[in-house]
Amino acid sequence: MTQIHNEQTKLTAAALNTAATSSFTVGVLAPIAAVFYNVAGDVRVPPLVLVLGAAFWLGAAGGLHLAARYVLKGLRP
Repeated sequence: MTQIHNEQTKLTAAALNTAATSSFTVGVLAPIAAVFYNVAGDVRVPPLVLVLGAAFWLGAAGGLHLAARYVLKGLRP
């Protein structure tokens, strides 16, 4: 029963960590790349909005990653 519990715990942690990586990619890297490559054309996003949005998504990614680490503490020997 312990092996089943450990595998389910690792699966949950992996899902949380994948969500963290996705949040970082979509919320931080993609907007920065869009501004860098001028994807929107003449549409300008104020730098403050870009920085605050990136900070929010970076925080969300960090929180999800920490949640994954917390879940892994539930592994049984």
